[in-house]
Amino acid sequence: MRLCRFLQNNRLTVGLYDDKFVVPISAAAEAYTHATHDKVELPASENLLDFLPPGGKAFAAAKKVADWAARNDGAVPAAARVPLEKIELLRPIERPNKLLLLAGNYNEHITEGGGRATERAETFPYVFMKPPTTALVDPFKPVAIPKVSPDHIDWELELGVVIGKAARHVTESDALGYVAGYTICNDISDRVFRPNPSRKERPNDKWFDWEHGKWHDSFCPCGPCIASADAVPDPQKLAMKLTVSGSLKQNATTAQQIFPVAAVVAFISDIVTLEPGDIIATGTPAGVGHATKTYLKPGDRMEAWIEGIGTLISPVVAEGAMRMD
Repeated sequence: MRLCRFLQNNRLTVGLYDDKFVVPISAAAEAYTHATHDKVELPASENLLDFLPPGGKAFAAAKKVADWAARNDGAVPAAARVPLEKIELLRPIERPNKLLLLAGNYNEHITEGGGRATERAETFPYVFMKPPTTALVDPFKPVAIPKVSPDHIDWELELGVVIGKAARHVTESDALGYVAGYTICNDISDRVFRPNPSRKERPNDKWFDWEHGKWHDSFCPCGPCIASADAVPDPQKLAMKLTVSGSLKQNATTAQQIFPVAAVVAFISDIVTLEPGDIIATGTPAGVGHATKTYLKPGDRMEAWIEGIGTLISPVVAEGAMRMD
């Protein structure tokens, strides 16, 4: 089951997501009831977590409807299938309490940047944060090249993990039971951010340059939907690709992660309580622009695809330019 949030005629709706259209979940439930005479009750909620495992109050009913629709192609009336171009897709979680990301979770990405490949037993996950309210961007909404540092802006395709229930000190073997589902994140990065170029160097400047280069507005497109955890039995077997203006840049699989999803959830839960709706972006594979000194520019179009989830499309504009929907 893939669920999305979208606006149609200024009305916020939860829908079943397809790569070309969405079906309002209420319309799908109505079609299900009409065809099966089994009435399902779905809440009038705009929160996807209510329809997702492990604790969504309407998960069982939503899954029943979604599975029926998938088995009976064409059972949902054509009028209920709304083309993507007729709606405004929104990020799956409007305002997560925490937006956490991993650095260096794919060895080929580490080595393309000049680092040394490592084994899981030799290290630990490098976790950082972005401000969710200003960094998160809806599907099809633009990434803005920042005025203060416009020349070295890069892409990073990442599998996003959406937490479904509070997790504190969970074991790796139990960790996936706390996951509601999976989405796509694009960890946009300013590779050569250098505030105050005439500064007097201090020991920690390099670290903070890197960290601050992650925080610009619009630097985390997210979406287009959440694939429910039950629909992704193994998050370590997902193909992933990213193109920039039609040119393939990243082509990998989540099997290449140093720390798998379960290990990441367990590790973070020992540091801080993970809350429902928190998003963890699990690192990027090789193929970032910095490796070849190829960077984003206004007019580019990124398409980030992960198997079983969909494609997250993000145009690129200069900061202050007209919005591109």
